[in-house]
Amino acid sequence: MKFSYAMLPDYPLAESLESIRLADELGFHACYAADETWHKDLWLLFAAAAGRTDRIRLGPSVSPVTLREPTLIAQALATLDELSGGRAEGVLSSGNFGLLAQYRIDWARTRPLSRVKEALHVMRTFLDEGAITHEGEFFSYDGLFTFARPVQDRLPLKLGAMRGPKSFEAAGELSDGCHHALSYTREAYDYAVRHIRAGAERAGKDWRSLDIGAWVVFATGPDSAVAKEAARSMVGIYASSMPEEQLRRNGVDPAELKPVVDAIAAGDLARGIELTTPEIADRLSVAGTPEECREKIARDIAPSGVNHMICAITDRALVRAFTGRDLTEAADVNTQLRLIAERVMPRVG
Repeated sequence: MKFSYAMLPDYPLAESLESIRLADELGFHACYAADETWHKDLWLLFAAAAGRTDRIRLGPSVSPVTLREPTLIAQALATLDELSGGRAEGVLSSGNFGLLAQYRIDWARTRPLSRVKEALHVMRTFLDEGAITHEGEFFSYDGLFTFARPVQDRLPLKLGAMRGPKSFEAAGELSDGCHHALSYTREAYDYAVRHIRAGAERAGKDWRSLDIGAWVVFATGPDSAVAKEAARSMVGIYASSMPEEQLRRNGVDPAELKPVVDAIAAGDLARGIELTTPEIADRLSVAGTPEECREKIARDIAPSGVNHMICAITDRALVRAFTGRDLTEAADVNTQLRLIAERVMPRVG
């Protein structure tokens, strides 16, 4: 089981760079960040991080092909790959639907899966060959070329997926893996892996060779209650993007969560947190002491075939930035990285 750090690049940049350096030192597989306007630019951050790290892989999880043109994502990845000595990889999706709405883009009209599949083909071609001529439904090029060339023979490209089943199958069939965000139950991961495997086998691939990642809200520390309260502060914000089918696979009735989603949509984060019960928060996060987190991963996630834990670490600074709450006892991100490395990573898988 690989472990990676999924950061929201909202900290002071010097602090983010230090956390990436520490994750590299501690043996984390990768550091990922969301390629979204809401946060600081991950490409500039990771370009700086490339020169301060030795082993950790770097890239977006996810980059939205609705907002960012796929050949430009490929150009950025190839440049980052050269800067890092062959440590770049990318995870693609149609984009965060909440963010798209702020751009006045109706995601339902973008044909999201078809767009992502074509963008994946465009990027694979552009990275592998350095040029592309393509007449597609969403993207067209006539002899477009680039001098940005990756160091790796095959720079990994994966898909982000939540709803399924077609997106999971497309990831297994067409890409190098799937990062599945915001699921926490054996049922949810059995479902995802079953469809990833079906797609891989359709393409004649061994599904076990794919990167199958669980992107989870994560908070740990010596005090279980404090860690779970930190997670509770963020669960509603993340859960508001979960499709109803996914909520049900995670043991949550969408009607139960609707008051939380409505409060957050109205901008009343305090009310959204208040309405997020500890039971919902526990179902929709991996939180508690390192031992509790390890047990949940071993019981509910690892047996499905997931081979990569992607920990979206929630700490005091993030909770304060997003919600205004100041959880003074919550462990900071670097403390949590150390706890994961020392007390979770060695004993999972």
